Amino acid sequence: MPLSLPDSTGRPLVLGSTSVYRRELLTRLQLPFTVEAPHVDETPLAGELPEALARRLSAAKAQAVARRQPEAIVIGSDQVADLDGEPLGKPGNHANAVAQLTRMSGRTVVFQTALSVVCLATGFAQHDLAPVRVRFRALTREEIESYLRAEQPYDCAGSAKSEGLGIALLDAIDSDDPTALVGLPLIRTCRMLRAAGLEVF
Repeated sequence: MPLSLPDSTGRPLVLGSTSVYRRELLTRLQLPFTVEAPHVDETPLAGELPEALARRLSAAKAQAVARRQPEAIVIGSDQVADLDGEPLGKPGNHANAVAQLTRMSGRTVVFQTALSVVCLATGFAQHDLAPVRVRFRALTREEIESYLRAEQPYDCAGSAKSEGLGIALLDAIDSDDPTALVGLPLIRTCRMLRAAGLEVF
């Protein structure tokens, strides 16, 4: 994919992700950017905790794209749902989504959203984590089935889209970076881009 137009630093901005949700979120900043798939193996390591997994994959995605575009400022991000230390990824299908939501019913899940911003040409690299605590209501099987038929969130960690109908599954959300739950913590993204020399305004 061709590089984006240069930003205020004179460097292209690239989102190292195939997520349509992250792409939509980054568009809010009204910066020119392109998207490039990082092609990173997302298989958890043996015994790897959700926070460590999210941090590792976020950095790996940013680095993978940065190696191909060393002059660019590259954003990488990853999200893992953390249920008492067990990582829950994207369900991929209906049966797995039912199982995930059944397990999360009435419980608190921490969505670990990691962020990395890297530019190899300048040696810039920053990494951070934006945990979001989400308390699910006690859900009936009928509610779970009805929700999944309506929204089919099979590409979302934790099987729920909080920005859509999935909000009706929840009792509470606790976060200092609200868009982190959707997949890209924009407050932290702005902070890191400024540190890399890119001003949003």
